[in-house]
Amino acid sequence: MSLTQADGLPLPSTWRPLRLETLVLLRWLAIGGQTIGVLFVAFGLGFPVPLLECFVLIGLSVGLNLWLILRFGAAHRPSSLFAASQIAFDCLQLGGLLALTGGLHNPFSLLLLAPVAVSATTLPQRATFLIAGIAAIIASILSVWHWPLPWAPGERIVFNRIYVIGIWVSIICGVVFITAYITRVAHEARQIADALAATELALSRKEQLSALDGLAAAAAHELGTPLSTIALAAKEMRAEAEPGSDLADDVELIIQQAARCRAILAKLRNLGPDGGDPFAQVPLTDLLAEVARPNESRGKAILFYYEQATGPEPVFQRSVGLLYGLGNLIENATDFAHQTVRIEASWDQAAISVSITDDGPGFAPELIARLGEPYLTSRPRDPQGADAHKPGGLGLGIFIAKTLLERTGARLAFQNISPNGHAQVRIVWPREAIEPKTR
Repeated sequence: MSLTQADGLPLPSTWRPLRLETLVLLRWLAIGGQTIGVLFVAFGLGFPVPLLECFVLIGLSVGLNLWLILRFGAAHRPSSLFAASQIAFDCLQLGGLLALTGGLHNPFSLLLLAPVAVSATTLPQRATFLIAGIAAIIASILSVWHWPLPWAPGERIVFNRIYVIGIWVSIICGVVFITAYITRVAHEARQIADALAATELALSRKEQLSALDGLAAAAAHELGTPLSTIALAAKEMRAEAEPGSDLADDVELIIQQAARCRAILAKLRNLGPDGGDPFAQVPLTDLLAEVARPNESRGKAILFYYEQATGPEPVFQRSVGLLYGLGNLIENATDFAHQTVRIEASWDQAAISVSITDDGPGFAPELIARLGEPYLTSRPRDPQGADAHKPGGLGLGIFIAKTLLERTGARLAFQNISPNGHAQVRIVWPREAIEPKTR
């Protein structure tokens, strides 16, 4: 098995590791610095500054930040293309401010390297090269076209052309160095993370399949004898039962089900690398029943609803991540439910949806936007308490479940569906993310 991919799951390098909140926070810092800088030059130093034009550009960044937060939320993890487009905007906005305040004569022109560094650290190489190209073009334009550098009224400052060319060369060299060096370092770090994650998943999958092989062989051996006895007794009863009677029909059903059990045991005996895994694919309804079963004895009612289903029932590829992720969310709902947990599933030709709702107090309002982050929990952690064995006490349960389910192509949303709480987790898979694995 390759150590760069395991169980057909996406690699960590294909995830969306950069949160929207990080980009927004960096932009707020830039907005604050730009505002202070413009006001200090205009009123602190008394130099003439095109305040209206500068604050129009700063206002564009403010508007973009507000729109992003209201539209997507701070916890959203944008795609590489979306993140690159935001960083490109920051480059253009900074270039516009520099053009209004002296171009490369302005000592803050060095900040053109900042968006390149952010891109090289977090985005794929193609996006980084695009941002680097934009920064180089902006620096080149600023070297020949810009408004005068704000200076004392009545005085004119003149820079030697060779000095300006030197500044331009230094910025281009910085762009090239950051792009080449930081991109390479970040790429190697992502490769190591890919290998470790893939190895962990591969070992986990192999360990569980090995354990399943042993349990299957033991079950087939132990169940074979009593099943044969049941089948033999049923056949003797069929010989004595009156044909066409209810008893004869019941006995015939017992014989048919015993034959079905023998077929299942035959499959269990063939589990393993050579015989394959006949249970690798499972319908959605059976999958949900399987992951919910361990929580049925905890005193809470688990109710299943299958509505608005059009087309054939989706069939999932059973994987460690899928079983753990769904099981963890159902367990978490059972922990906080007062009496009932509802599991609703629907599907059509485009998408598959599963909602897990409990009648408990709901998610804490201040945590909803950040659910899915590691070490985020509202459950008190008592090392001596009943929850001491649960990873959720550390705030890792939902994070792990969300991460594993997103690897299968799912998207998760958390909400409270009533003023009294009633937490709901909605999981949606695009149909094409599931079907290729089952064909």
